[in-house]
Amino acid sequence: MSQQQMNNNTSSSNIPVSERYWTLVDKADKKFSKIRDLPYYERNRYDTYFYKVFKVYTQLWKFQQENRQKLVEAGLKRWEIGEIASRIGQLYYGQYMRTSEASYLSEAYIFYEAILTREYFREGSFQDFNLANKQLRFLARFLMVCLVLNRREMVHQLVNQLKMLVDECKRTFQDTDFKEWKLVVQEIVRFLKADTAFMNIRPLRYSLVLDPHPDVLPHVAAPVARKNLRLRDAVLSSYHHNEVKFSELTLDTFRMLQCLEWEPSGSFYPSAGGKSGQNGALASSPINHSQDIADPTLPPNPRKAVLYRPSLTHFIAVLATICEELPPDGVLLVYLSASGTTGHTLSLSGSGTGINTAENITRDFQSHTIHSDGTSTSSMSSPSNSPNPSASQKKGDCISYHTGCLQFGNRGSGGLNCIYPSDLIPFTRRPLFIIIESDASEVFKAISGAEKGERAALLLSPNCSFPIGSSDASRHSVGSLFTIFLTAPLQAFCLLLGISGSDIEMDTYKHAESLLSSSLNDWGLKLATSDNVDPVWAQILGDPFLRRFLLRFIFCRAVLTLFVQTYNKEEFHPECMPALPDAVSPRTSASQTAVVQLAKLFHATKRFVFTEAIPLPDHISSGTRS
Repeated sequence: MSQQQMNNNTSSSNIPVSERYWTLVDKADKKFSKIRDLPYYERNRYDTYFYKVFKVYTQLWKFQQENRQKLVEAGLKRWEIGEIASRIGQLYYGQYMRTSEASYLSEAYIFYEAILTREYFREGSFQDFNLANKQLRFLARFLMVCLVLNRREMVHQLVNQLKMLVDECKRTFQDTDFKEWKLVVQEIVRFLKADTAFMNIRPLRYSLVLDPHPDVLPHVAAPVARKNLRLRDAVLSSYHHNEVKFSELTLDTFRMLQCLEWEPSGSFYPSAGGKSGQNGALASSPINHSQDIADPTLPPNPRKAVLYRPSLTHFIAVLATICEELPPDGVLLVYLSASGTTGHTLSLSGSGTGINTAENITRDFQSHTIHSDGTSTSSMSSPSNSPNPSASQKKGDCISYHTGCLQFGNRGSGGLNCIYPSDLIPFTRRPLFIIIESDASEVFKAISGAEKGERAALLLSPNCSFPIGSSDASRHSVGSLFTIFLTAPLQAFCLLLGISGSDIEMDTYKHAESLLSSSLNDWGLKLATSDNVDPVWAQILGDPFLRRFLLRFIFCRAVLTLFVQTYNKEEFHPECMPALPDAVSPRTSASQTAVVQLAKLFHATKRFVFTEAIPLPDHISSGTRS
């Protein structure tokens, strides 16, 4: 060791432990403030920042562990230890949002769980308003991590704690208005009411237990598939009046987010015997979280940018950045779900002039921005109090569109919240897989044939969405039907028929799942072996995520084409561009067989129109109440 190093060590040892600790805290705070507001979508250029900040917090965490007793004697509070752990959790979650690497999400969960079990923020929280606010924010952040990680037991535990804490804070701090936190509780309760156990009987994520392994997908002939593309990035955005959401994660984007992840090998859903409970609540089974480790042989998750109410300039900036980073064999998925407008031919009201108070708080949870926890959030007007943009339309109504766009916010902002088909065309220099969920989806056909280099693949929802479930069930309570078909197709089929989770025997559900999987694989084989499949589709059939979306689209189209109440009503049928081969069209014997098998199983054959006598295999039997 050099003389200089010895001198440095001697001088540092003379500095009190508490002073060294607070110097580290100050250094960590400064670095954290620089990274907290960085956009999630500019991934590569900010990796260095993350590792620098993480290094400082690692040093800080280790230092307080090694010197805990001295620091406590010097006045260190438990909530200050919890604050360090919380920020490390935020760093991990933020890095997950930038990279979609599941390991970062699991690490965030570990730190948040430690804060919860050790009750770092609990002591003195009912005497100190700022400390109570820190605990509320911690619970909301942990809720978001558990929701994305699909730890539903912990989600329900945290919701109960959040409710009790808000109630206790209202009683203790009577001079403070906790209306904002009541709205946060209402948001998550409404979200969980919509995203029931029935909707999650089968994991939305790609599971090697339930879905085909990428190595066994049918090979597409080289002359047809000129390229072999892989989904590398996705942009997910949804905005509807009064839609179900938590923070900036709407129900539709949440389902798409889940559907674009690999299911960790050890945490797939255990089978549950018997019936599902009331409201589809299945009897819970313990899951060994120590097995929540992704298969190292699997490819990484596609990276995802979730945008809530983006302005056009922000949306284009995100697309441009991702396209610039897209590898040569990459495909960018663009998912847009919003109500449509028709320019000057129809005037639709906006959804409010401001962000509601719940959003004002929970925006921080999604972006993991830390403001002064003691500062009360000012109230703003709520979108729920403003006119419904689609109020002039009844359920099932639709409008003919000649020109139009998707509306992602307040119409008073002019075109800043509108996304037109022409806005996507400049980015067709790279391969795009576009999914549009809207009553104006038809206008996006304009992209096909206008591309600038690479032909785009488009899956377009029906212009008219059939009302599902009970009379009060709609997009506001269950999400968008087309999106449910793409993410949970069997559940979508049941919802279309008015069947809830409490009506289904688990054996019947498993049988139906097996039949549907077989039909999807048959369609996949037909596409892979077809001589006239368009190269746009052929080049993505080797990607498990995009292939699954396409096959579920085929199922959705067949169901809605043959469904009695939408039969011969094209406005209720989804479309794709370019066209798929006739071998997978809805009226083929194979497609009708796929639908009639499920309809027979659920006693619903009379709800569909079959154009020919479809023979049923002997093993098809009924298994649910009619």
